[in-house]
Amino acid sequence: MNYETQLLGDTVIVADEDETRRRRKRLLLIGGGVAIALVAVAAAISMRGDKAATPAATAQVPVVTVLRPGLSTVARTVTATGSLAARVDMPVGVIGEGGMVTRVLVQPGDWVRAGQVLATVERSVQVEQVRSLAAQLEVQRANAKLAQAQLDRAKALVGRGFISAADIDQRTATRDQADAQVRVAAAQLAEQQARTGRLDIRAPAAGLVLTRTVEPGQIVQAGGGTLFRMAKDGEMELQAQVAESDLATLRPGNSASVTPVGSTAKFAGRVWQVSPVVDPQTRQGIARLAIPYNPAIRPGGFASATITSGSGAAPLVPESAVQSDPKGSYVYIVNDKGQVERRDVTVGQVSDAGVALTSGVTGGESIVTSAAAFLTPGQKVKPELMKSR
Repeated sequence: MNYETQLLGDTVIVADEDETRRRRKRLLLIGGGVAIALVAVAAAISMRGDKAATPAATAQVPVVTVLRPGLSTVARTVTATGSLAARVDMPVGVIGEGGMVTRVLVQPGDWVRAGQVLATVERSVQVEQVRSLAAQLEVQRANAKLAQAQLDRAKALVGRGFISAADIDQRTATRDQADAQVRVAAAQLAEQQARTGRLDIRAPAAGLVLTRTVEPGQIVQAGGGTLFRMAKDGEMELQAQVAESDLATLRPGNSASVTPVGSTAKFAGRVWQVSPVVDPQTRQGIARLAIPYNPAIRPGGFASATITSGSGAAPLVPESAVQSDPKGSYVYIVNDKGQVERRDVTVGQVSDAGVALTSGVTGGESIVTSAAAFLTPGQKVKPELMKSR
Protein backbone atom coordinates (compact mmCIF):
# COMPACT_ATOMS: atom_id res chain seq x y z
CA MET A 1 0.00 0.00 0.00
CA ASN A 2 1.27 3.48 -0.94
CA TYR A 3 1.07 6.43 1.39
CA GLU A 4 1.40 10.13 0.82
CA THR A 5 2.97 12.07 3.65
CA GLN A 6 2.61 15.89 4.03
CA LEU A 7 4.05 18.01 6.73
CA LEU A 8 1.79 20.90 7.84
CA GLY A 9 3.34 22.69 10.74
CA ASP A 10 3.76 20.21 13.53
CA THR A 11 1.14 17.84 12.10
CA VAL A 12 1.82 15.04 9.70
CA ILE A 13 -1.14 14.01 7.34
CA VAL A 14 -1.01 10.70 5.58
CA ALA A 15 -3.54 10.41 2.64
CA ASP A 16 -4.66 7.40 0.88
CA GLU A 17 -4.16 7.66 -2.93
CA ASP A 18 -7.44 5.80 -3.75
CA GLU A 19 -9.50 8.12 -1.61
CA THR A 20 -8.15 11.07 -3.51
CA ARG A 21 -9.19 9.57 -6.83
CA ARG A 22 -12.76 8.94 -5.55
CA ARG A 23 -13.13 12.57 -4.46
CA ARG A 24 -12.06 13.83 -7.86
CA LYS A 25 -14.59 11.56 -9.59
CA ARG A 26 -17.44 12.84 -7.37
CA LEU A 27 -16.50 16.44 -8.16
CA LEU A 28 -16.59 15.73 -11.90
CA LEU A 29 -20.03 14.08 -11.62
CA ILE A 30 -21.42 17.02 -9.64
CA GLY A 31 -20.02 19.53 -12.18
CA GLY A 32 -21.52 17.59 -15.11
CA GLY A 33 -24.94 17.51 -13.44
CA VAL A 34 -24.86 21.25 -12.82
CA ALA A 35 -23.92 21.88 -16.49
CA ILE A 36 -26.79 19.67 -17.72
CA ALA A 37 -29.21 21.49 -15.42
CA LEU A 38 -28.07 24.88 -16.72
CA VAL A 39 -28.53 23.75 -20.35
CA ALA A 40 -32.05 22.51 -19.57
CA VAL A 41 -32.97 25.81 -17.90
CA ALA A 42 -31.66 27.78 -20.87
CA ALA A 43 -33.65 25.64 -23.31
CA ALA A 44 -36.82 26.11 -21.30
CA ILE A 45 -36.32 29.88 -21.18
CA SER A 46 -35.71 29.92 -24.95
CA MET A 47 -38.89 27.94 -25.65
CA ARG A 48 -40.94 30.28 -23.46
CA GLY A 49 -39.41 33.24 -25.31
CA ASP A 50 -40.43 31.83 -28.74
CA LYS A 51 -43.94 31.20 -27.54
CA ALA A 52 -44.22 34.77 -26.25
CA ALA A 53 -42.83 36.22 -29.49
CA THR A 54 -45.47 34.57 -31.71
CA PRO A 55 -48.42 36.72 -30.53
CA ALA A 56 -46.22 39.81 -30.78
CA ALA A 57 -45.39 38.99 -34.41
CA THR A 58 -49.06 38.37 -35.12
CA ALA A 59 -49.91 41.75 -33.65
CA GLN A 60 -47.77 43.44 -36.34
CA VAL A 61 -50.11 42.37 -39.21
CA PRO A 62 -52.07 45.53 -40.10
CA VAL A 63 -55.85 45.59 -39.96
CA VAL A 64 -57.48 47.13 -43.06
CA THR A 65 -61.10 48.02 -43.75
CA VAL A 66 -62.52 46.35 -46.84
CA LEU A 67 -65.79 46.63 -48.75
CA ARG A 68 -67.62 44.21 -51.02
CA PRO A 69 -69.51 46.78 -53.09
CA GLY A 70 -71.55 44.53 -55.33
CA LEU A 71 -73.23 46.28 -58.29
CA SER A 72 -75.12 49.57 -58.25
CA THR A 73 -77.02 51.41 -60.95
CA VAL A 74 -74.82 54.30 -62.06
CA ALA A 75 -74.86 56.76 -64.93
CA ARG A 76 -72.62 56.10 -67.92
CA THR A 77 -70.69 59.23 -68.80
CA VAL A 78 -68.50 60.50 -71.61
CA THR A 79 -65.90 63.19 -71.01
CA ALA A 80 -64.89 65.55 -73.80
CA THR A 81 -63.37 68.95 -74.48
CA GLY A 82 -64.00 71.51 -77.16
CA SER A 83 -64.57 75.13 -78.12
CA LEU A 84 -67.45 77.37 -77.13
CA ALA A 85 -69.40 79.11 -79.88
CA ALA A 86 -72.76 80.69 -80.65
CA ARG A 87 -75.31 78.01 -81.40
CA VAL A 88 -76.54 80.06 -84.37
CA ASP A 89 -73.80 82.51 -85.38
CA MET A 90 -75.27 85.30 -87.53
CA PRO A 91 -72.84 87.54 -89.48
CA VAL A 92 -74.36 90.95 -90.33
CA GLY A 93 -73.07 93.07 -93.22
CA VAL A 94 -74.19 95.61 -95.83
CA ILE A 95 -77.02 94.50 -98.09
CA GLY A 96 -77.61 97.82 -99.82
CA GLU A 97 -75.53 100.13 -101.99
CA GLY A 98 -73.14 101.03 -99.20
CA GLY A 99 -71.51 104.35 -98.44
CA MET A 100 -70.17 106.16 -95.42
CA VAL A 101 -71.30 104.95 -91.99
CA THR A 102 -72.92 107.82 -90.09
CA ARG A 103 -73.93 106.11 -86.82
CA VAL A 104 -73.22 102.86 -84.94
CA LEU A 105 -75.97 102.26 -82.41
CA VAL A 106 -74.91 99.07 -80.55
CA GLN A 107 -71.92 97.65 -78.71
CA PRO A 108 -70.75 94.05 -78.17
CA GLY A 109 -72.79 92.53 -75.36
CA ASP A 110 -75.99 94.42 -76.24
CA TRP A 111 -79.25 92.56 -76.70
CA VAL A 112 -81.22 93.57 -79.80
CA ARG A 113 -84.61 92.70 -81.22
CA ALA A 114 -85.33 91.48 -84.73
CA GLY A 115 -85.14 94.35 -87.23
CA GLN A 116 -83.45 96.77 -84.84
CA VAL A 117 -81.08 99.25 -86.54
CA LEU A 118 -77.45 98.50 -85.70
CA ALA A 119 -75.81 101.18 -87.88
CA THR A 120 -76.79 103.71 -90.56
CA VAL A 121 -75.18 104.73 -93.86
CA GLU A 122 -75.25 108.23 -95.34
CA ARG A 123 -78.29 108.61 -97.65
CA SER A 124 -78.67 112.24 -98.77
CA VAL A 125 -78.79 111.34 -102.50
CA GLN A 126 -81.27 108.53 -101.93
CA VAL A 127 -83.55 110.82 -99.90
CA GLU A 128 -83.74 113.31 -102.76
CA GLN A 129 -84.51 110.51 -105.20
CA VAL A 130 -87.39 109.45 -102.99
CA ARG A 131 -88.75 112.98 -102.96
CA SER A 132 -88.52 113.19 -106.76
CA LEU A 133 -90.37 109.94 -107.25
CA ALA A 134 -92.99 110.95 -104.71
CA ALA A 135 -93.61 114.11 -106.72
CA GLN A 136 -93.89 112.16 -109.95
CA LEU A 137 -96.45 109.94 -108.28
CA GLU A 138 -98.55 112.97 -107.41
CA VAL A 139 -98.36 114.14 -111.05
CA GLN A 140 -99.59 110.79 -112.29
CA ARG A 141 -102.40 110.75 -109.79
CA ALA A 142 -103.49 114.21 -111.00
CA ASN A 143 -103.43 113.02 -114.62
CA ALA A 144 -105.50 110.00 -113.70
CA LYS A 145 -108.00 112.18 -111.87
CA LEU A 146 -108.33 114.47 -114.90
CA ALA A 147 -108.75 111.52 -117.28
CA GLN A 148 -111.50 110.11 -115.07
CA ALA A 149 -113.33 113.47 -115.01
CA GLN A 150 -113.19 113.80 -118.80
CA LEU A 151 -114.57 110.31 -119.19
CA ASP A 152 -117.44 111.05 -116.83
CA ARG A 153 -118.43 114.23 -118.75
CA ALA A 154 -118.28 112.40 -122.09
CA LYS A 155 -120.59 109.68 -120.80
CA ALA A 156 -123.09 112.37 -119.77
CA LEU A 157 -123.15 113.80 -123.32
CA VAL A 158 -123.22 110.57 -125.27
CA GLY A 159 -126.99 110.29 -124.87
CA ARG A 160 -127.56 113.69 -126.54
CA GLY A 161 -125.50 112.73 -129.52
CA PHE A 162 -122.69 115.19 -128.91
CA ILE A 163 -120.13 112.43 -128.18
CA SER A 164 -119.73 109.32 -130.25
CA ALA A 165 -119.06 105.85 -128.88
CA ALA A 166 -115.58 106.02 -130.35
CA ASP A 167 -114.82 109.10 -128.26
CA ILE A 168 -115.98 107.25 -125.16
CA ASP A 169 -113.62 104.37 -125.93
CA GLN A 170 -110.75 106.82 -126.45
CA ARG A 171 -111.37 108.60 -123.16
CA THR A 172 -111.72 105.28 -121.34
CA ALA A 173 -108.31 104.17 -122.67
CA THR A 174 -106.79 107.48 -121.61
CA ARG A 175 -108.19 107.04 -118.12
CA ASP A 176 -106.86 103.48 -117.89
CA GLN A 177 -103.46 104.61 -119.09
CA ALA A 178 -103.37 107.34 -116.47
CA ASP A 179 -104.23 104.79 -113.73
CA ALA A 180 -101.41 102.56 -114.94
CA GLN A 181 -98.97 105.46 -114.80
CA VAL A 182 -100.00 106.02 -111.20
CA ARG A 183 -99.21 102.40 -110.37
CA VAL A 184 -95.83 102.62 -112.15
CA ALA A 185 -94.90 105.79 -110.27
CA ALA A 186 -95.98 104.22 -106.97
CA ALA A 187 -93.85 101.14 -107.64
CA GLN A 188 -90.82 103.26 -108.51
CA LEU A 189 -91.27 105.23 -105.30
CA ALA A 190 -91.58 102.03 -103.23
CA GLU A 191 -88.47 100.61 -104.87
CA GLN A 192 -86.42 103.67 -104.03
CA GLN A 193 -87.75 103.75 -100.49
CA ALA A 194 -86.70 100.08 -100.08
CA ARG A 195 -83.25 100.85 -101.42
CA THR A 196 -82.93 103.73 -99.02
CA GLY A 197 -84.16 101.56 -96.16
CA ARG A 198 -81.45 99.01 -96.90
CA LEU A 199 -78.89 101.63 -95.96
CA ASP A 200 -79.94 100.84 -92.38
CA ILE A 201 -77.93 97.82 -91.16
CA ARG A 202 -80.48 95.83 -89.15
CA ALA A 203 -80.46 92.76 -86.90
CA PRO A 204 -81.78 89.73 -88.83
CA ALA A 205 -83.18 88.23 -85.60
CA ALA A 206 -83.32 88.87 -81.89
CA GLY A 207 -80.11 88.00 -80.08
CA LEU A 208 -76.83 89.07 -78.52
CA VAL A 209 -74.26 91.23 -80.30
CA LEU A 210 -70.90 89.44 -80.08
CA THR A 211 -68.53 91.58 -82.15
CA ARG A 212 -68.47 94.95 -83.95
CA THR A 213 -65.95 95.85 -86.66
CA VAL A 214 -67.34 99.17 -87.96
CA GLU A 215 -67.01 102.78 -86.83
CA PRO A 216 -68.65 106.04 -87.90
CA GLY A 217 -66.97 107.53 -90.99
CA GLN A 218 -65.97 104.14 -92.34
CA ILE A 219 -66.80 103.43 -96.00
CA VAL A 220 -68.67 100.17 -96.47
CA GLN A 221 -70.13 98.40 -99.46
CA ALA A 222 -72.17 95.34 -100.23
CA GLY A 223 -70.10 92.18 -99.91
CA GLY A 224 -67.39 94.09 -98.07
CA GLY A 225 -67.30 91.80 -95.04
CA THR A 226 -68.99 91.25 -91.69
CA LEU A 227 -69.69 94.35 -89.62
CA PHE A 228 -71.38 92.61 -86.68
CA ARG A 229 -71.63 89.05 -85.38
CA MET A 230 -74.63 87.98 -83.36
CA ALA A 231 -75.75 84.93 -81.39
CA LYS A 232 -79.38 84.22 -82.17
CA ASP A 233 -81.42 84.40 -78.96
CA GLY A 234 -78.11 84.47 -77.06
CA GLU A 235 -77.85 80.67 -77.16
CA MET A 236 -74.36 79.15 -76.92
CA GLU A 237 -72.94 75.70 -77.54
CA LEU A 238 -69.90 73.56 -76.87
CA GLN A 239 -68.51 71.80 -79.92
CA ALA A 240 -67.17 68.81 -78.00
CA GLN A 241 -64.57 66.53 -79.60
CA VAL A 242 -65.68 62.98 -78.78
CA ALA A 243 -63.85 59.72 -79.45
CA GLU A 244 -65.36 57.50 -82.12
CA SER A 245 -66.26 54.75 -79.63
CA ASP A 246 -68.02 57.21 -77.31
CA LEU A 247 -69.76 59.06 -80.14
CA ALA A 248 -71.83 55.96 -80.87
CA THR A 249 -73.34 56.06 -77.35
CA LEU A 250 -74.58 59.66 -77.57
CA ARG A 251 -78.05 60.76 -78.62
CA PRO A 252 -79.71 64.17 -78.99
CA GLY A 253 -81.27 65.02 -75.65
CA ASN A 254 -78.48 63.57 -73.46
CA SER A 255 -77.79 65.87 -70.52
CA ALA A 256 -74.33 67.29 -69.87
CA SER A 257 -72.36 69.44 -67.46
CA VAL A 258 -70.03 72.06 -69.00
CA THR A 259 -67.10 73.72 -67.21
CA PRO A 260 -65.24 76.57 -68.98
CA VAL A 261 -61.46 76.66 -68.61
CA GLY A 262 -60.42 78.87 -65.71
CA SER A 263 -63.77 78.49 -63.95
CA THR A 264 -65.10 76.12 -61.34
CA ALA A 265 -68.72 76.81 -62.28
CA LYS A 266 -70.68 74.08 -64.03
CA PHE A 267 -73.41 74.85 -66.55
CA ALA A 268 -76.19 72.53 -67.57
CA GLY A 269 -76.26 71.63 -71.24
CA ARG A 270 -77.93 69.20 -73.59
CA VAL A 271 -76.78 67.39 -76.72
CA TRP A 272 -78.73 68.80 -79.65
CA GLN A 273 -76.69 67.38 -82.52
CA VAL A 274 -74.31 64.45 -82.96
CA SER A 275 -71.94 64.60 -85.92
CA PRO A 276 -72.79 62.05 -88.63
CA VAL A 277 -69.12 61.86 -89.69
CA VAL A 278 -65.83 61.04 -87.96
CA ASP A 279 -62.53 62.70 -88.78
CA PRO A 280 -60.37 59.98 -90.41
CA GLN A 281 -57.19 61.51 -88.96
CA THR A 282 -58.16 62.01 -85.30
CA ARG A 283 -60.92 59.34 -85.17
CA GLN A 284 -63.12 61.87 -83.39
CA GLY A 285 -66.51 63.41 -84.09
CA ILE A 286 -68.31 66.48 -82.77
CA ALA A 287 -71.20 66.48 -80.32
CA ARG A 288 -72.83 69.91 -80.11
CA LEU A 289 -74.10 70.79 -76.64
CA ALA A 290 -76.64 73.61 -76.33
CA ILE A 291 -76.04 75.92 -73.34
CA PRO A 292 -78.39 78.71 -72.17
CA TYR A 293 -76.93 82.22 -72.14
CA ASN A 294 -74.60 83.10 -69.30
CA PRO A 295 -71.97 85.88 -69.19
CA ALA A 296 -69.34 83.27 -68.23
CA ILE A 297 -69.87 81.42 -71.53
CA ARG A 298 -67.71 83.23 -74.07
CA PRO A 299 -67.59 82.11 -77.70
CA GLY A 300 -64.07 81.13 -78.73
CA GLY A 301 -63.20 79.87 -75.26
CA PHE A 302 -62.34 76.28 -74.26
CA ALA A 303 -64.38 74.04 -71.97
CA SER A 304 -64.72 70.47 -70.78
CA ALA A 305 -67.93 68.50 -70.55
CA THR A 306 -69.26 65.41 -68.85
CA ILE A 307 -72.09 63.92 -70.89
CA THR A 308 -74.49 61.38 -69.39
CA SER A 309 -75.07 58.78 -72.08
CA GLY A 310 -77.26 56.37 -70.12
CA SER A 311 -77.06 54.12 -67.06
CA GLY A 312 -75.65 50.72 -66.16
CA ALA A 313 -74.52 48.48 -63.30
CA ALA A 314 -71.06 48.94 -61.80
CA PRO A 315 -69.30 48.63 -58.42
CA LEU A 316 -69.47 51.85 -56.39
CA VAL A 317 -66.59 52.52 -53.96
CA PRO A 318 -65.46 55.49 -51.83
CA GLU A 319 -63.00 57.90 -53.41
CA SER A 320 -60.40 56.90 -50.79
CA ALA A 321 -60.30 53.38 -52.26
CA VAL A 322 -59.09 54.52 -55.66
CA GLN A 323 -55.37 55.22 -56.13
CA SER A 324 -53.49 56.41 -59.20
CA ASP A 325 -49.96 56.37 -60.56
CA PRO A 326 -48.37 56.79 -64.00
CA LYS A 327 -49.87 53.44 -65.04
CA GLY A 328 -53.41 54.63 -64.30
CA SER A 329 -56.07 54.13 -61.64
CA TYR A 330 -56.13 51.06 -59.41
CA VAL A 331 -57.50 49.58 -56.18
CA TYR A 332 -56.12 47.09 -53.69
CA ILE A 333 -58.06 43.93 -52.86
CA VAL A 334 -57.43 41.30 -50.20
CA ASN A 335 -57.34 37.74 -51.57
CA ASP A 336 -58.28 34.48 -49.80
CA LYS A 337 -54.74 34.20 -48.40
CA GLY A 338 -55.00 37.56 -46.66
CA GLN A 339 -52.57 39.17 -49.11
CA VAL A 340 -52.88 42.48 -50.88
CA GLU A 341 -53.34 42.46 -54.68
CA ARG A 342 -53.40 45.37 -57.12
CA ARG A 343 -56.25 45.63 -59.64
CA ASP A 344 -56.13 48.20 -62.43
CA VAL A 345 -59.56 49.79 -62.91
CA THR A 346 -61.35 52.27 -65.15
CA VAL A 347 -63.06 55.10 -63.32
CA GLY A 348 -66.53 56.11 -64.48
CA GLN A 349 -69.00 58.53 -62.94
CA VAL A 350 -67.83 60.32 -59.78
CA SER A 351 -70.65 61.53 -57.54
CA ASP A 352 -71.50 62.10 -53.89
CA ALA A 353 -72.37 58.41 -53.67
CA GLY A 354 -68.84 57.34 -54.65
CA VAL A 355 -66.74 56.35 -57.64
CA ALA A 356 -68.09 53.94 -60.23
CA LEU A 357 -65.56 51.37 -61.50
CA THR A 358 -66.47 50.43 -65.06
CA SER A 359 -63.82 47.74 -65.46
CA GLY A 360 -61.21 45.83 -63.46
CA VAL A 361 -63.42 44.46 -60.67
CA THR A 362 -66.76 42.65 -60.52
CA GLY A 363 -67.98 43.94 -57.15
CA GLY A 364 -67.52 40.66 -55.26
CA GLU A 365 -63.91 41.37 -54.22
CA SER A 366 -62.81 42.66 -50.81
CA ILE A 367 -61.62 46.12 -51.78
CA VAL A 368 -59.47 48.12 -49.37
CA THR A 369 -61.32 51.36 -48.66
CA SER A 370 -58.69 53.37 -46.77
CA ALA A 371 -54.94 53.55 -46.08
CA ALA A 372 -54.32 51.79 -49.38
CA ALA A 373 -51.45 54.16 -50.11
CA PHE A 374 -49.48 52.54 -47.27
CA LEU A 375 -49.85 48.98 -48.55
CA THR A 376 -47.76 47.01 -51.03
CA PRO A 377 -48.77 44.05 -53.23
CA GLY A 378 -48.20 40.71 -51.48
CA GLN A 379 -48.35 42.21 -47.98
CA LYS A 380 -50.21 40.19 -45.34
CA VAL A 381 -53.13 42.05 -43.80
CA LYS A 382 -56.12 41.34 -41.61
CA PRO A 383 -59.30 42.44 -43.44
CA GLU A 384 -62.17 43.94 -41.50
CA LEU A 385 -65.46 44.32 -43.38
CA MET A 386 -66.85 47.87 -43.47
CA LYS A 387 -70.00 48.29 -41.46
CA SER A 388 -73.04 49.44 -43.41
CA ARG A 389 -74.18 52.97 -42.63
